[in-house]
Amino acid sequence: MKKIEAIIQPFKLDEVKEALIGIGIDGMTVIEVRGHGRQKGHKEIYRGQEYTVDLLPKVKLELVVPDSRVDEVIQTLAGAARTGKIGDGKIFVSEIAEAIRIRNDDRGEAAL
Repeated sequence: MKKIEAIIQPFKLDEVKEALIGIGIDGMTVIEVRGHGRQKGHKEIYRGQEYTVDLLPKVKLELVVPDSRVDEVIQTLAGAARTGKIGDGKIFVSEIAEAIRIRNDDRGEAAL
């Protein structure tokens, strides 16, 4: 099993969710986060004062999927989240040693 963590633009969340549901992935965690990468934020003017917004709003999705579906999920997620502009986000993949469903003690991929 693999854990896929994706940091995406907030306005792309609905499109990404629909794309993932379209391929049968319905279990995910969505977290509102703030941060920056190479984008480094931007400057805004408020009441005549210029200030720097260096932590930009983003959305973090977390999914755990079977090894056999990792490439499909990554391609679908990246395709739905991509605008082609700086700040589109990142996808991270890590190994999951075990998953346990609390309700009935299912383990491994059965818990997904």
